[in-house]
Amino acid sequence: MELNSKKLERTSKIVYYAISAALCFFLVLLSNNIIGDLDNTVTPPLADDYANKPAMAKIEKATVLYNAEMELLRTKKESIDKTIETAKGNYDKEKESFDTWVETRKTLGAPDKDKDVLQRAKNLDELRAVEQDWTVQLNAVELQLADRIKKNDAEQKINERETTATMQRYEIARKSYDLKVFLIRLLFVAPILALGIFFFIRYRRHKFWPLYFGFTLFSLYAFFFGLVPYLPSYGGYVHYTVGIIVSIGVGYYAIQHIRAFLAQKQAELQETTVERAKKIHGEAAEKALENHFCPSCGKDFILKKWEFPTIKNADKDGYQLVTDFCRHCGLGLFCNCDNCGNKNFAHLPYCASCGVKSAVI
Repeated sequence: MELNSKKLERTSKIVYYAISAALCFFLVLLSNNIIGDLDNTVTPPLADDYANKPAMAKIEKATVLYNAEMELLRTKKESIDKTIETAKGNYDKEKESFDTWVETRKTLGAPDKDKDVLQRAKNLDELRAVEQDWTVQLNAVELQLADRIKKNDAEQKINERETTATMQRYEIARKSYDLKVFLIRLLFVAPILALGIFFFIRYRRHKFWPLYFGFTLFSLYAFFFGLVPYLPSYGGYVHYTVGIIVSIGVGYYAIQHIRAFLAQKQAELQETTVERAKKIHGEAAEKALENHFCPSCGKDFILKKWEFPTIKNADKDGYQLVTDFCRHCGLGLFCNCDNCGNKNFAHLPYCASCGVKSAVI
């Protein structure tokens, strides 16, 4: 069975990251259930629990009473309006009839001394008096209605104040509830985050690193997303502060290791080429050859055409585009096989032409 090391390496990475993602996924699902159960340990507040129920009941009773009285007064007002309209219509008709009759009576004598005239004028005054009486009653009803409206408005203002006070008390209780839930979640999530960071720092090169990496991803999700639904307004400070601390810690760790790595490379370059060549292993040699860089100093060993303008048949002989030694650190790169004389990359274990084990420079 043919073994392709590059494909195996890529497949291995895919499998490792798939393991990490799967572990993270199921840990997230489990943590969501646990966090949901933790939330149930604290009873959420209800707005009705913080209302002044006796005062609200009194306001509601008064409002119902005033509404009933206002409805009754409006009905009475409508009835009086219709009665006044009828009385006014009767008066207008009687007045028109009276005026016509008086004009007719003028031809017969002095109408102001006629008993019939006086009687009809009296009837007309009575109709006017009826209209005025109903108008007085209407004004009284309107005053009563205005008074009830004023009192009802006053009750509504009291109701608004009580409602505002209730919501203020409820908001305080809600914030307290959110804080309790947040602290419960934080007590659950903070150790997970600390453990995830510890795993990343301590076991990122472990043979079981995909499992540790999956837990680290889960810890980041649990902290930066698991706290969100009940995160108080000032809870962002917790997120941002921890994010800053983690960034500083990871940044400090990375800078230290990068500087240590650069110092190590500088120290290695001070060693002889033979000592450096002994430290180059097969995987590093394969990557160096694949990406055409020196496995010791990391510089490109491919020559540019303008560096060797006199090269002939460069397309036929690829080795004419490289040098046997690194131009930057002096490390031996290519050498001839002792058995067949074929030129090979010096840091690979076997000759590509005859398969004989190569001697590292």
